[in-house]
Amino acid sequence: MTSSEGLGLSTGRLAGWERRLHTAAHPFAYPLIRGLGKLRPVVRLPGLGVLVSDASLLREVLMDASYSKTGTRASGALWTPVVGPRALLNMDGEAHLELRRRLNGLFTPRAVESIVAPAVERMRGRLSAGLENGHSVEFVGLVKELSGGVISRLLGVPDQAPGRLPDTDLFSLGTSITGLVRLGRPQLTPPQVAKAKAAVEILAGPVREAYRRDDPATFPGRLRELGLSEDEAVGIVSAFVIAGTETLVSYVPRLAALLFDDGRLPMLAADRAGLPDAVNEGLRFTAPSPMMLREATAEKQLGGVRIRPGDRILLSTVHAVKSLGGFDPAVPVPAPARQLWFGAGAHFCIGMPLAMAEINGALNVLLDEYARKPWRIRQRTVSRNVLIPHYKSMELARGH
Repeated sequence: MTSSEGLGLSTGRLAGWERRLHTAAHPFAYPLIRGLGKLRPVVRLPGLGVLVSDASLLREVLMDASYSKTGTRASGALWTPVVGPRALLNMDGEAHLELRRRLNGLFTPRAVESIVAPAVERMRGRLSAGLENGHSVEFVGLVKELSGGVISRLLGVPDQAPGRLPDTDLFSLGTSITGLVRLGRPQLTPPQVAKAKAAVEILAGPVREAYRRDDPATFPGRLRELGLSEDEAVGIVSAFVIAGTETLVSYVPRLAALLFDDGRLPMLAADRAGLPDAVNEGLRFTAPSPMMLREATAEKQLGGVRIRPGDRILLSTVHAVKSLGGFDPAVPVPAPARQLWFGAGAHFCIGMPLAMAEINGALNVLLDEYARKPWRIRQRTVSRNVLIPHYKSMELARGH
């Protein structure tokens, strides 16, 4: 008996909402990828690239330096025209490793707590006040504000700065960039590059100001201390905004819905010991980073398919990890799939501690509020034709 069966709950309801999220986001691509992944772990798709849908093979690609992030058909090609050549997410080799080593100290538990805590406390106050007196709260909007609050800290903007952009506007700037990406398009068009660069320039203003103040209490000030140039600091901050904005706002409401639908909220609100497993399994089951891109630089064999230099490699994280089974925090994630949503090898997500601090902060706010007085999901809607599947809205209200 799985833990879900022990709770007497319906796995079909969980799978139904997740399927709805994916098919609304990608009405054709998601069913196609899911179907192909069931047939063969590696398949060549004319005009698109080589699709990899098996966790072990996906990890093999991520661990192999001959599959590059910087080629003209890899993910780096999307972002270099927008954020410059040294933004970490579009680098490979020794230069990439050296920059990672310099940045590692920015993501210690203490460092990420100082970035995330103020935004989490604002979320706590907004949720509690919104649920009082029988009112409801639109939770996706609160997570956008949380994300925007973290972005403002990365930009080095003081909380009370005159003319400070609202947190939701900062979030929208991030999504205006990521929303330009499509699976079938290896590069952004010139008008799209111009649009993305315009959004980055808005983000760049506060970063440059904080950098020039030379204040080590700010994130750009820390980058200056590490010897990065002003333009490199702008590129690094922009990269973190691009990489983390939409995945957080996708994942946190989806996990909240999973815990609500699966009846786990009362248990977790009373005892947080099971929260790490629930968060980890939620990441596995929702796969908020559904696809990764690489370009082959050498001839290879992968899952029985010949790989040629220049091949675009589509790493279907979503199928590799979701196909392992339904949502059940009591079942350990198999080793090949462990933390695969954060990557593997040299490009394992350096911002993972920051993302986990945001996730755990938001979940503890939800659970604290549930322990004080239970809430429920009154209604929810899914987003359509988006890069990363997510809820468009999720209304929380008091009551079981």
